[in-house]
Amino acid sequence: MTVTEDVIAITVGSGDLPVLATPMMMALMENAAMLAVVDELPEGCTTVGGHIESSHLKPSKIGDVVRAVAEVTKVDGKKIEFKVGEGTHLRFIVDREKFMSKFQ
Repeated sequence: MTVTEDVIAITVGSGDLPVLATPMMMALMENAAMLAVVDELPEGCTTVGGHIESSHLKPSKIGDVVRAVAEVTKVDGKKIEFKVGEGTHLRFIVDREKFMSKFQ
C-alpha cells in the first residue's frame, strides 16, 4: 500500500498527523491474512476477522510504501491463526451465504 491522503490519521480520524493511520495498518494486515488463504478455502467460503493484535512501531509518511506479509501459524478446524509483522491475527472460515443470511 502506498500511503496517501486517504489512509492517514487525519483523514480516518485516528489522530492529527499526516502519517499512516493505525486502523489502516490493521486493515492491511487483515487483507494480507485473508489473501494468504483465499485459494485454499472450500467453494463458497471466505474468512472473517476475529481478533487482531499488533504494535505500530514506525510512522509512515505520504508517499511511503508499506506492506504486510501474513504467515499461517495454526489451523484448528475453522479457526486460522496468523503472524503478520509484529502482530497476530485470528480469522474464521465461514460459508458466505450462511454468514450473510444472518442479516436478512
